[in-house]
Amino acid sequence: MMLKNEFAADGPFETLRKVSEIGYNAVEISQIPMTPENVAELGRARTDLGMDIAALSASLRPGPATAESLTTDFEKIVADAKTLDAGMVRIGMLPFDAMGSLSKVLEFCDQTNDMAARLAEHGIGLYYHNHHIEFQKFDGRYLLDIIAERAPLMGLELDVHWVQRGGLDPVRTLEKYGHRVSMVHLKDYRIGQIPADAFAKLAAGDYASFMADFTGVVQFAEVGEGSLDFAAIIATSVSIGARYLLVEQDEQYGRTPLDCLRTSHDNLVALGCSALF
Repeated sequence: MMLKNEFAADGPFETLRKVSEIGYNAVEISQIPMTPENVAELGRARTDLGMDIAALSASLRPGPATAESLTTDFEKIVADAKTLDAGMVRIGMLPFDAMGSLSKVLEFCDQTNDMAARLAEHGIGLYYHNHHIEFQKFDGRYLLDIIAERAPLMGLELDVHWVQRGGLDPVRTLEKYGHRVSMVHLKDYRIGQIPADAFAKLAAGDYASFMADFTGVVQFAEVGEGSLDFAAIIATSVSIGARYLLVEQDEQYGRTPLDCLRTSHDNLVALGCSALF
């Protein structure tokens, strides 16, 4: 996802060549048009670079993003996964219309559980990726607990930044879901500085704009550049049997995605994780 502009400008193979040079050997495909040309270049990256295509992305139903839909593109998704030897498909978030409705979430769960069963017939697992919204409560229960219970055939891809942003501890959450978790998104959680012009807004009497800047200092960050305990997160991820630990950073704040990936890689190596690459 964070390299979609590079994919569009330079193509998948050239982009993944640069990713491979940094030291990464696996990628998850998200928000990338799965055209025949892109699929062919991803296949070439597997063959020539040894790049493991960990997972493909899909939505349950057609939506505004570039992800293909399991309800309309099932056969193509399976075919692409087989071509790229990707054993997992992940759903990146709840449908927008389900975010404010428990009944629609339950409908989503029932449909995805059925899709998980269909994909399993082809040797492919289906996984759900969380954000912070899954930690709202319904009758005292976190929405993620409801999703996990209602769709038992669907695994989880836990994103530690969004777990933290949702108010929970990433390590305890990884331990809680254990074997359901095959993929973990590694991105740090950083509190940035209040923008300098926020104080000019305050001096001008624009208190609402100042407070928006005040509350908006939470940032995505390169692994090791924020406040999360990645030594514990990674050790726990390995102990529960997660297959892939995938570095991601939704926003880069003026840096290039490749530079951010390099910083995360170097910090993980310094943390003693070089054997995981």
